[in-house]
Amino acid sequence: MKKILTIALALFAVAPAAVAQEYPTRIITLVSPFPAGGPSDTTARLVAGAMSKELGQQIIVENVTGAGGTIGTNRVAKAKPDGYTIMVSGSGTHAAAEFLNKELPYKSTDFEQIGMINVSPVVLVARSEIPAKTLSEFVAYIKANEKKVTEADAGVGSISNLACSVFHAVAGVNPTVVSYRGTPQATMDVVAGTVDFGCNQIVNIAQHIETGKLKAFAVTGDKRSPMLPNVPTTTEAGMPKFNLTVWFGLSAPKGTPKPIIDRLNKALNVALADDEVVKRFAALGYDVPPPAERSAAFFDKMYKEEVALWATVLGGLKTDKK
Repeated sequence: MKKILTIALALFAVAPAAVAQEYPTRIITLVSPFPAGGPSDTTARLVAGAMSKELGQQIIVENVTGAGGTIGTNRVAKAKPDGYTIMVSGSGTHAAAEFLNKELPYKSTDFEQIGMINVSPVVLVARSEIPAKTLSEFVAYIKANEKKVTEADAGVGSISNLACSVFHAVAGVNPTVVSYRGTPQATMDVVAGTVDFGCNQIVNIAQHIETGKLKAFAVTGDKRSPMLPNVPTTTEAGMPKFNLTVWFGLSAPKGTPKPIIDRLNKALNVALADDEVVKRFAALGYDVPPPAERSAAFFDKMYKEEVALWATVLGGLKTDKK
């Protein structure tokens, strides 16, 4: 009996290694919780191709949208933790979501972190007809017209929603918020002048700023964006506390074996070391994290720190909005 138990324990010990050697044996689904064409989708498709080559299996991107990204996120949270369903995670759908929606069907702790993909600033933009020329003038404009000024976001918990929520708190304004099912429609309605302003990532709006269809007041972060060199940082514009930056990463369901997480992290690191991937991210306004910040352990630590931050900032602001 003792011999049988010893053999069983030995087999159990080598099982994770065997899983890592075999994985992956079939197609992997990478869920993007926002519509095609948005920043989450763009990020997913850029890393999926390079990771597929390294893994020897295809990674297909599936857009599972709705409710500010929480529908797709919940699907991954409830998926089998075998490495074949993973997702592009972000501040809104992961670190902050449970503090925005008291009926959220998942928690921030329902995921294993694979690695961080990129970071990006947020730009405060408005329709071109808004008369304000500076951030301070724009804040004054909102306060003077607060009952009729409208703001577009991609849904509760989205980056645009979170960023503008911070803007509201720092600037002391309360515009009417119009929530959409994703970034593309929210962006285009500001461009069309249907909605007055919004907070957006550079990838979605740089071309509209360059053509004069949108007016940019400030960009978050510690330095100006090379893509928008004439747009001041929020600190330069007199609002240093409005300094939220955006991150995207890869996450898997809780309980996914560590050898699989490590395998996926290795493939992600290969993708982020690809010069073409780096150049394409840079062209879209994203920075790839340095090698020291690409481990699963680093991302997990950063993720937990941000959850604690949003618990403080948003803990009392839960909403029933879907």
